[in-house]
Amino acid sequence: MQLVHAITEDRGNYTFVIYNYYSGDVKEVRVDADKIALYEDRSSLENLPQACPFLRFDRETGKAWCTVHLTRPDICRDYCCWRLLIRDAQGRRAGRVLYQRTFLPDTTELGGLWEEMKPTLNGLDDREWDKAVIRFLTAAGYRVRQ
Repeated sequence: MQLVHAITEDRGNYTFVIYNYYSGDVKEVRVDADKIALYEDRSSLENLPQACPFLRFDRETGKAWCTVHLTRPDICRDYCCWRLLIRDAQGRRAGRVLYQRTFLPDTTELGGLWEEMKPTLNGLDDREWDKAVIRFLTAAGYRVRQ
């Protein structure tokens, strides 16, 4: 991990000013009311000293949370995590699978393959679904990263 955001000012009441090392942007953020308890528990970041100061992991679910999601910086709003990253034979990004099963092709060719593949995925649990998608796309010459 690389340090992206740093807190430059604590304004109290869970409001902070942060600095973005990539863009140089300065932004005021506030911890979401429903995530204050999660924010207070810093134990999930003990081995991640350069992680975003607002990232937290819920020990019960294992999910990661942005504790300032409602006021997060634009750079964070523009970033979208992917479940599967799909690259073509030349290594260029061809598409992504986001969230549960949101398939976003970047090319019409991959979009066509998705339409072909969709009917074969009905009824599969998440693990089987991922394996089937990876197998299908790999056979078509794509590289898929989880």
